[in-house]
Amino acid sequence: MVRETRLDLNPSSLTKRNHVIVKFVISLLLMGLAFRLFISDSFPFSPFQDTQTPPDSLPLSLVQDTLTPPLLPTQPDSPPPVSSFPIQPPISVDLQANHTPQYVAEKCDLFTGDWIPDSSGPAYTNESCHEIENHQNCMRNGRPDSDYLYWRWNPRDCGLPRFNPERFLDLMRNKSWAFIGDSISRNHVQSLLCILSQVEQAVEVYHDEEYRSKIWRFPSYNFILSVIWTPFLVKAAIFEDINGVSTSEIQLYLDELDKKWTEKYKSLDYVVIAGGKWFLKTAIYHENNTISGCHYCPGKNLTELGFDYAYRKALQLVLKFITGSDNKAFVLFRTTTPDHFENGEWFSGGVCNRTAPFKGEIDMKDVDAIMHEIELEEVEKVTAMAAENGIVLKLLDTTRLSMLRPDGHPGPYRQFQPFAKAKNATVQNDCLHWCLPGPIDSWNDLVMEIIVNSGPNQ
Repeated sequence: MVRETRLDLNPSSLTKRNHVIVKFVISLLLMGLAFRLFISDSFPFSPFQDTQTPPDSLPLSLVQDTLTPPLLPTQPDSPPPVSSFPIQPPISVDLQANHTPQYVAEKCDLFTGDWIPDSSGPAYTNESCHEIENHQNCMRNGRPDSDYLYWRWNPRDCGLPRFNPERFLDLMRNKSWAFIGDSISRNHVQSLLCILSQVEQAVEVYHDEEYRSKIWRFPSYNFILSVIWTPFLVKAAIFEDINGVSTSEIQLYLDELDKKWTEKYKSLDYVVIAGGKWFLKTAIYHENNTISGCHYCPGKNLTELGFDYAYRKALQLVLKFITGSDNKAFVLFRTTTPDHFENGEWFSGGVCNRTAPFKGEIDMKDVDAIMHEIELEEVEKVTAMAAENGIVLKLLDTTRLSMLRPDGHPGPYRQFQPFAKAKNATVQNDCLHWCLPGPIDSWNDLVMEIIVNSGPNQ
């Protein structure tokens, strides 16, 4: 027997059913909306989901943990070519070579940030640049690893564009620059020359007897670039050969500046000036035509004043000269450069065999921390006075960002093929200067940003 299905066509019954259906549909819609709001609050939408991680927000897991010292690099069975350069970068994270950083704020701390992987590598090679000194030409000298070439400094709160050599040279027509300081300043100027060589090769027009001070000219731009070697910035009598062997204590005159740079200062439009490590050497201090004390001079019956006393005195004299000068130069004071010697110093078997940057905060050595604090204090004291006198004085604070790069030094590869005769040869390491190309190239990204992109009044 088939049950008959009866359809109720009563109008009042239809109306009641319609109301029930409408209420049911509205209830479903409200429940769906509430569920969606809950999900969106719990799992915020990211425009980068299911795509490559954006360069400015690389996860920390992609950065190698380097707090545990790696083993010494294994020497290759056959040395690499003299001017070898890796074709494929070793870092797996791909950053677009033409990536344009997004600016988060108009002003930011350029010196607080992280080293991020960058597959585009350096702007030049040791083949394309002819200004690299032998001691910093790590690739030519046979350094077997190349990961240190594929990192780039990235401030945390804003973007840092790459150095633009075409724009730089165009803006520096008929201008003169000088890097004033010790061998780190010479290291720095070589990096700048190498980057600029992509546009034009500089012509060396002067060098001193020891090739420590030099002058170059870029003919098409009438741009003069120089380095003035004056390790103390103040007058000093130094009895030390090119290999660092001393025959007597340094005589340091803390109330008299070195004329090698002050006599040339009036002709300069831009200056990058720095002090540093030389103040740690044994020295006798002179003030007011008499010996006032010394640093590390046992047996001399002199007052131990300490390197920090001399460094502060010297910086005060330097900054007084700059802020009181009639020459309205744009001056960058570069802060001290930390070294990365481990298990000894340069003269006692110290090495630097790490192959990747540190991550996070790393404590500086006491001497570096003291020097850095003196620099920050003394520059801050005179910045306002300099501005009143029409002089732009800014910090180029490379200390902490450089502290994170123990992998960027020549180490034993300050010499050509140091392990060619014996893989376990005892070799003096250089853990202070920087390989070229290398981390020091990022210093020039900062210089470009501060001087060219930011402008003098930023």
